[in-house]
This record gives sequence, structure tokens and C-alpha cells, in this order.
Amino acid sequence: MNTPPHFTADTPRDLVGIGIGPCNLSLAALAHPLAELDTVFYEQRPRFDWHPGLLIDGARVQVPFLADLVTLADPTSPWTFLNYLKTHQRLYPFYFAERFHTQRAEYDTYCRWVADQLPGLHFRHQVDAVRWNPERDVFEVDHTQLDTDGEAEALGRTHTRNVVLGIGTEPYVPDALRPLVDAPGVPVVHAADYLTHRDTLLAAGHITVVGSGQSGAEVFLDLLRHRPTGREQLHWIGRTDAFAPMEYSKLGLEHFTPDYTRYFHALPESTRDRLTATQWQLHKGIDATTLAAIHDELYQRTLDGGWPDTVLTPGVRVRTAGRIATTKIELHLEHIQQNTRTRLTTDAVVLATGHRERPLDRILAGLDPYIRRDNSERPRVDEHFRLVLDPSVTATGCNIYLQNAERHTHGVGAPDLGLAAWRAATILNTLTGKETYPLPTRTAFTTFGLEQPQPRVPAARQAPTLTPLVDRR
Repeated sequence: MNTPPHFTADTPRDLVGIGIGPCNLSLAALAHPLAELDTVFYEQRPRFDWHPGLLIDGARVQVPFLADLVTLADPTSPWTFLNYLKTHQRLYPFYFAERFHTQRAEYDTYCRWVADQLPGLHFRHQVDAVRWNPERDVFEVDHTQLDTDGEAEALGRTHTRNVVLGIGTEPYVPDALRPLVDAPGVPVVHAADYLTHRDTLLAAGHITVVGSGQSGAEVFLDLLRHRPTGREQLHWIGRTDAFAPMEYSKLGLEHFTPDYTRYFHALPESTRDRLTATQWQLHKGIDATTLAAIHDELYQRTLDGGWPDTVLTPGVRVRTAGRIATTKIELHLEHIQQNTRTRLTTDAVVLATGHRERPLDRILAGLDPYIRRDNSERPRVDEHFRLVLDPSVTATGCNIYLQNAERHTHGVGAPDLGLAAWRAATILNTLTGKETYPLPTRTAFTTFGLEQPQPRVPAARQAPTLTPLVDRR
């Protein structure tokens, strides 16, 4: 990933990555051994951090450890999770622990181990704009180098033939709750910042958790474990009809395979949008282990004959919210099925309301005339994760790639860690014009459509050709 010796300062780079989260870190790790590629990655944060506010003790990643940065594309890579364990002399303890799912904090540490060793990763670099230079047939990437206080230190510009956007997601706060976050006083925090504010939250009298997904469940469980029996004063509400488990059946998980991704991408836009709205339980449900832990904790608190001071109510939306004086919050609630309304007064609120894809418009504003959009004005993305741009750009062989910003075109697997290595390998194969990383032609037992454009049996498993026996007597 260092600049090859035959490159000069004026030579465009092959690839500039914007953002260093797990997806672009996977791409950087898989690009590392490719000496023919000149790549660089920029990130405005001072170091790699993966949802630091949600690294709650015991919280686990919801994909197996094989869904690390590289294994599902190249299990021989030095950047596998198993090699991380071996390097730190932890391979045998992990072996005896028999954990298929790692703790979230451990995954974060593993990724930081990779990031600290890979060359070409530039933290404290904020990308300001991406433009197309038709005179040189390259993209211009303007960036600002930040000092330790996050202030501008130097300006820079990099020319590149290709760009990959991996800017990730940002905490989402519904409009009805936004006034609470913007005003000072009573603690109202997004779950993304939970650990930073946990002591303040625990000091509050009554706490309300809004959001019925995995982060809401983990926050509620952590608060419950830190409150005295009989004086928990916890309220947990969410819009879904139930505190529903995530779909985790073996065949259900095949929605997170390359096979399903290809199938989904080939569907009409209207069908994709309709499907996405119905598949929330594939990625927004709660891990069954977390639900069981919550029930166990609540049951334990009934052993003395009482009931915990907790209220868990699904099917509820927050209509409006406001502050009462400077010490309390009032939530105006509506039960969706009953069509009833009530008010809830609380001393603190945790908004486990999820994350949304960061808008691309700010960074790509200079490319707007070249970007082709769908009927909902979203960028169109081809099967190789490239933005569909004006032919005057793509004819030069230059492209913009997306990571974890293509759910509308590639389905629920877009943010899934289990597809990160496959997508990164797909991008590198497209970029190099060859099968740098051989990828499987079939990944699921499920056949998602009637059309079967690819062989449904891997070559190695095809029946051998039978040779007729000849009687040589």
C-alpha cells in the first residue's frame, strides 16, 4: 500500500478510500498484498473505533468470528482474526472457550490491531470534496489534515482513478425526539454514546429506553443489572409489535449471502423497496440470547415474591416530547394497536433509535451532474458496487465504489459484516480486471428465483463422467 517506486507525486493513485470503518478496513487489508495497486485511505477520527459507546461488557457481535475482515475471501491472509489471536498468544484460550461469536469489544480490538499495522491508512484526515477533472480524466479528492484538537492543520489534494466510499452510518434521532437532544439539562443520549453517559444515567431516578432493537435490548439489560432489586424504575418502549427475536434460522441467514445479494440487485426497484420494508426482522430484531438474559434477570428479581419496577411495552410510538421545568421529560405516547394515548414522565432517556446511512451528497456534491439516480433520487449502483455515472466518466475506466451505502440496491446484507470481505474482494477483482480473489459461484442452498444464470452445483461437486466398461477378454 506504499507508493510503488515507479509512481511520482503527479501520478494518480489507483484507489482512494474515504472512511476507515470495518468495510474499508477489510478492503485495505485485502489490497495490502497487491503490489500493483497504489492505494490510500482517509479517516477524520484519530484512530479506529467501532461503536465505542456500545462496547458493553459481554455484548457480542451477531456474526461468527469467521466474518472477520478477510477470512471469507482469503483465509490465508495475515489479517485474520485467528492470526490476531495467535499473535497475542490467545489461540488456545479461544479454542477452549468454544465461542463462535466474539465479544464486541474484542472485535474492536482486533480491527484496531489490523489498522495499526497497515500502511496507507491516514487518520485525522477529513475528506471535504470529490470532483471529476475531465482534463486529466481523474478524480480530485480534497482533504484537511486535523491536529490533535480536531482543528485544521493542513490542506491537501489527491488525484485518483477510483474512489471507494465507506463513510458508514450515523446515529438517527426521530424528529419527535430531536428537541430533547438539542436542549441542555436532563440527560437524553443516543445509545451510540451510552457508555460515555452511563454513570449520569444510573444516577437518574426513572430511566426510559426508546427502541426495540438489539441496542435497546442491550442498554435495557445493562441498566437493569446495575439497578437495585425492587427499585429499578426502568421503562422500555418500542414501535415494533413485539420485542421480537432476530431471524437466525440457518436458511433465514442465507439472505446474507452473495447469492441473495445478486438476486436482490436484479429485482425491479419497486420490488426491492417493498421487500426492504418487510425484512426488518432479519437485521433489526433482538438476539435470542439477549432476550433470554433479560427474562432471566427479571425472573431472578421475583424470587422474593415481588415484581421488578419495570415496564416493557412494545407497539408504542413517541408522538411528541418535551421538558418539564429543568428536571424531567414528558413523552407523549401512542399505542399503535389500541389507538390509545398517554403521557410518561421520566428523568432520563436513552434513544436506541438506530443508525442511518450517512448522506453522500456533501462529499459528492461536485459529482452531482455525473451521478445517475433512480426514481427516488437515490444513486444507482451496479452489481459490482460502482455508482452508475455518466459514460464520459466510466469510459475512462474511473469509478466510484460504495461500501455499506447500497441497501436500496443490494439488500439487507449491505451493512452485514459477513459480506464485507466478499464485497471488498469483488471491488478489487473489478478494479484489477482479473480474479485476484477467487470467489464462490454458489453460497446458498436456497434458490431465490426461477432463473438460474449460474451453475447451481460447484464444479468440484459435479458428478464425474462415467466411462463405459469394456470386456477385454
